[in-house]
Amino acid sequence: MAASDPIADMLAKVQNAAKAGHENVEVPASKMKMEIVKILKNEGYIKNFKKVQDKNTHSVIKIVLKYDDNNNSVIHGMKKISTPGRRVYSGYKELPRVYNGYGTLIVSTSSGVTTGKKASEKMVGGELICTVW
Repeated sequence: MAASDPIADMLAKVQNAAKAGHENVEVPASKMKMEIVKILKNEGYIKNFKKVQDKNTHSVIKIVLKYDDNNNSVIHGMKKISTPGRRVYSGYKELPRVYNGYGTLIVSTSSGVTTGKKASEKMVGGELICTVW
């Protein structure tokens, strides 16, 4: 069964694996997912990631999750904003803040997928993909 929202599926897999205490998780690869995972790595939510070619010529992204000293996940929550049935767009002046600046907003802009902070610095708005905290 194919997922109707592959990005939401990826976010759910990562969040569930983090809550279960898994060391890593594999998700099917796409360009958008790779950009989101790069942002998660740059913002410090995951340790590392790697694109791996599967046996059946499908590529997957292997994500190594990050935990603190008490074995609690660094990712406390992830929430998808835009869905296939309801796209949410925002100008750079109206970009929402996540947990008063402690979380990260991921935005798809005309200049690529970026964080909300970088999008407002570049003065570009776009589609709000998800929030991570």
